Amino acid sequence: MTTIRDVARLAGYSPATVSRVLNQSGYVSSAAQAKIQAIIQQLDYVPNDIARDLSHGRTKNIGVVMPNMGHPYFTEITNGILRAAFAAEDRVVMLSSKYDPQLEKQYLEQLHRKSFDALIFISHALPLAQLAQYQSYGAVVCCEDPQAISLSAAFSVREPAYLAAFNWIKQHHYQQIAVLLSRSTTVSATSRLTLEVFQHVFDRKPNPNGLVMGITTFDDGYAAAKQLVQHYQQVDFIFANSDDIAAGVRQFYLDHQLEVPSMMGQENQLAGQLLKLPTIDHHLSAIGQTAFELATSDQVEQIGIPADFILR
Repeated sequence: MTTIRDVARLAGYSPATVSRVLNQSGYVSSAAQAKIQAIIQQLDYVPNDIARDLSHGRTKNIGVVMPNMGHPYFTEITNGILRAAFAAEDRVVMLSSKYDPQLEKQYLEQLHRKSFDALIFISHALPLAQLAQYQSYGAVVCCEDPQAISLSAAFSVREPAYLAAFNWIKQHHYQQIAVLLSRSTTVSATSRLTLEVFQHVFDRKPNPNGLVMGITTFDDGYAAAKQLVQHYQQVDFIFANSDDIAAGVRQFYLDHQLEVPSMMGQENQLAGQLLKLPTIDHHLSAIGQTAFELATSDQVEQIGIPADFILR
């Protein structure tokens, strides 16, 4: 691989003079410039951007680790990160993890090797304490409340909105309530909080037949509705984990000429606005923008953004 020193040697000038020609900075005589440009063209030399960035102390690469793009939680946070990165003229590298701890560890090691200035974990499989161990190599940001762990975080403050939502459901005397979740409570703090608030408000757990896991898309919502009709026929309210998912549930009932239960979505999506569904807005785009700001900061900070319960 041709280096700046090779250009300097063949041109008969110092690497510093070659650098001034490349960067168009500082004085270089017209004769020296012509000779150096000729050698650059002869060797088809281009500067090594990675080496140059590292010499400046930053790669301007921000890695964003996510398991998939199937749920609006991931896509909306990503959109917020991209908007902030575009404005800052930084590069975003999307890193698929599939909730594989080994893949996540590889990305952390790449941070150690200076492939990235920072990593943002939209979701993760590794323990937060393990993520925090890599902060000496660059900023590490998560998108959940890290509690006692010293780790930068931008996250939704969900509990007050969940309390308002479940109390509203209770006040309207719904009894047979189905709850749709993306992941099990053993791995998802959001799923745990949802069920904890449900139990606090109703003084009981959801009916097992009305608790459906692994739901992330419109099609998943459609399939969840089929499962509910088969195993929990008396359901009178469905608490879905996105407006698009609620729309999928509704479509199943309509396609099979069944009465559509009352329902509530989350994320304030277009589908919920059109169907006039009550929803919970976690302001995910704002969380993404805040996560990017933390990733480019020298401070370790936790910033919670309150969610809103929206009635329609």
